[in-house]
Amino acid sequence: MPSKRYKQALEQIDAEKKYPLKEALDVLGKMPKTKFDETVEVSLKLGVDPRQSDQMVRGTVPLPHGSGKSVTVVVFAKPGPAADAAKEAGAEHVGFDDMIKKCEGGWTGFDVAVATPEAMAEVRKLGRVLGPRGLMPNPKTGTVTDDTGAAVKAVKAGRVEFKVDKTSNLAVVAGKRSFSADQLEENIRTIFDAIVKAKPDSTKGAYVKSAAVSATMSPGIAVDLKEVASAE
Repeated sequence: MPSKRYKQALEQIDAEKKYPLKEALDVLGKMPKTKFDETVEVSLKLGVDPRQSDQMVRGTVPLPHGSGKSVTVVVFAKPGPAADAAKEAGAEHVGFDDMIKKCEGGWTGFDVAVATPEAMAEVRKLGRVLGPRGLMPNPKTGTVTDDTGAAVKAVKAGRVEFKVDKTSNLAVVAGKRSFSADQLEENIRTIFDAIVKAKPDSTKGAYVKSAAVSATMSPGIAVDLKEVASAE
């Protein structure tokens, strides 16, 4: 059964309407709030077939106002300059054999994993642990690199990852409800631009079929794609 608060939130939305982004965020702002600072997400339905390797949509995007999320980072690197740079940049967990052994035991107490190319030979063996949780380092997302310091700083500053799922849907963190509507709008437009740039060449027809914004405990609000013209 939907909660009273959720029902009140639903009453704010015209189910038949697709809202300009600014208006959608105004509606979201009027919805009843929870006791915690909810995460705001933008969700998109894409016109791609992710089963085809040439239609996978994946990447990262730095948000102008950050994600509002505290990110815990693990860096897989052998002792040396890359490990030292990761520690200086603020990575909570840095190591090689010890970190790999810990993950093999099922530990996933982090949000993002970074690895040096050298370390990936061993980190790949953690696929069954990290893969299903979306935690595997990947060159496409900038998390396999010798410049571990820059990678850690980018993640900590609010770089978010996006990846289309098996059903052609994609959800990206856009900030927190405590952000201003202008901050959320700028973050979301930045996300749209990044996803449009990641459009596979083999895509036919409409690329972005629908989009909505929502908060952790709120219903989705449909966004008018004509208003975010570049998304079509």
